[in-house]
Amino acid sequence: MPKPFDLTLYLVTDPRLVAARGLLATVDAAVKGGATIVQLRDPDAHGRALVEQARALKVLLAPIGIPLIINDRVDVAVAADADGVHLGQDDMTPADARAVLGPERILGLSVGNPAEYAASDLGGVDYLGVGPVKATGTKADAGGAIGAAGVAAVRALTRLPLVGIGGLATADVSDVIRAGADGVAVVSAICAASDPEQAARALKAAVIAAR
Repeated sequence: MPKPFDLTLYLVTDPRLVAARGLLATVDAAVKGGATIVQLRDPDAHGRALVEQARALKVLLAPIGIPLIINDRVDVAVAADADGVHLGQDDMTPADARAVLGPERILGLSVGNPAEYAASDLGGVDYLGVGPVKATGTKADAGGAIGAAGVAAVRALTRLPLVGIGGLATADVSDVIRAGADGVAVVSAICAASDPEQAARALKAAVIAAR
């Protein structure tokens, strides 16, 4: 069984949006504001750089009990002793990833709609990232926006924990939570905020208020 995790406010990092402030400073501010889980996503970083970033984040997050998830890269997660991996539909299958990760790491999977869910290998998956809820500029290969109704459609098919993701701001949170999401995953709403700590605090408060 994987270690416990809380999907209330799921921060996904973006290297361009955190460049001015720095990755560690941005993540530190976000967790102080209430982020409950952090995913390191940097599609442009090579393996060694990504492992170094992951290890630095692990030093920051482990003492406060915030899980660190690595986007796509199972090898990097193992090398950096991260808490888990998040896979897209075109990445390694969840069953293969689980075989490498072992039973205790967290494994997430992106699902864009009910058809994609139905076609997915869910072996060993611990949670789903469902979206994009709204159009997003932070992920070039994201599919078409599915809205809160799309989140609800996937929610009806599964008992797995799930987060809504894709272009979400504080004003969108209540609709996503009412659609059945356990939390929200955000990129620019925190990474591009002038005050990431305050942005995280507002987002988390919105999730709690909508439950």
